[in-house]
Amino acid sequence: MATQTTASCTGSTLLQPLSEIINLPLDQVNFVACQLFALLMAVWFRIYLHPSKTSPFIRHVVATLLGFYLALFCFGWYSLHFLVQSGLSYSVMVFAGLENMHKPMMVITQKITSMAFEIHDGLTKREGQLTPGQKYFAISRMPSLLEYLSYNCNFMGILAGPTCSYNDYKAFIEGTCYQPRHQENANGKENGKYKQTEPSPKNDVISKLCTCAISLAVYLSLYKLLPVERSIDDDFVNSTPFHLQVVYLYLAMLALRPKYYFVWTLADAINNAAGFGFNGYNKDGSPRWDLISNLRILDIEFATSFKLFLDNWNIQTALWLKRVCYERCPINPTAATFLLSAMWHGVYPGYYLTFLTGIGMTMAARAVRHNIRPYFLMSDSYKGIYDVITWAWTQVAISYTVAPFVLLAVGPSLKFYRTWYFGLHLLCLLVVLALPVKSKRRQAKEQQDDLQKDNQTDHNSTDNNCNQKEKTT
Repeated sequence: MATQTTASCTGSTLLQPLSEIINLPLDQVNFVACQLFALLMAVWFRIYLHPSKTSPFIRHVVATLLGFYLALFCFGWYSLHFLVQSGLSYSVMVFAGLENMHKPMMVITQKITSMAFEIHDGLTKREGQLTPGQKYFAISRMPSLLEYLSYNCNFMGILAGPTCSYNDYKAFIEGTCYQPRHQENANGKENGKYKQTEPSPKNDVISKLCTCAISLAVYLSLYKLLPVERSIDDDFVNSTPFHLQVVYLYLAMLALRPKYYFVWTLADAINNAAGFGFNGYNKDGSPRWDLISNLRILDIEFATSFKLFLDNWNIQTALWLKRVCYERCPINPTAATFLLSAMWHGVYPGYYLTFLTGIGMTMAARAVRHNIRPYFLMSDSYKGIYDVITWAWTQVAISYTVAPFVLLAVGPSLKFYRTWYFGLHLLCLLVVLALPVKSKRRQAKEQQDDLQKDNQTDHNSTDNNCNQKEKTT
């Protein structure tokens, strides 16, 4: 009886028999079941609660209530955390003042911090102070409590995201997401609803569900055969040549990634099935449904640089970090962004070791690309050799960097690095010292200064020519 009560506090036990049959933890079974239910609800939401058939108010209410139901099923009464967190955060936004509202929100969730900065940009800054991206995302009106709860707790994204901008979500709810922002009134209105030809997400949803099935099958087949923990097992380390340890680590990480592919692709499919995620058209006229996609699998697996890997992995989180930290931090934005990412992920020491190592890896990769890559661009064959070498290096560097992220505790993480003699840390340090590279901001500033000097030179030259003509006259 005590066990049953504890389980009900942390989520529904309805699927406990299924959990025992397939030998998977109940929380994982509940999560997958809720996501599949959300997929069905997304199709129903797009068809029967279409913006042409109902009001934004109803869409907000239904999306929010379904979201809370899924949270309750997965987490039990602990799901009240979503409501309390959202309510307190909304209170901060309303009462803290527009000038300071974005500052106390940095330690909460992606959507809350994103909205705080977007409202701050939209209501306190002039357009000239904003970048083009900040102008696009700026919110010019304080959202209502219902809109806020719907944005944060809707059923499509409450369990696995992905994060998105409030303006994009609002356009989806109101039915204007299929129109360019500058042509919102181009097609006319009927009873407050827009008429437009809507692309169907069916093909993309089916494709993403197939990707989910393959990813899940690969993960369930391999993750127990290739545990990352084996890489720090004393018998394995002592009996296995180092080059085979490197290969094993790569294969272990390769077997682990499909879990994330499954979760993020399923979340993307759910949003697409509801009609959210349209991102314009390809050159061949086919619709794009990748507005809030969180990964590009082939670009990850064949990445030829540390940056390319990160740019295609957990894309929406990377964009969030860029918008709220990298673009706004005046001092060493790269280090600040990695540290914020570690804080957001949680309290495990392995997270911090991973992101601190990532700072060095990023700086070293940038230095190599800036100083060495130009020598390999002289011919296609040289570039092909460079791409193969950098692909292999990227996969090893990523596996080395994220091992503590999987091992979590500080002891196993440091033991792993000791088995590698902290080799990649030392190599990165040598590369950064031997191949210094200017930061992007410094390069941009120098280019701007050079441009101003050129303009001033042209201006002086024009003045001299005019003065010479006046003297001649």
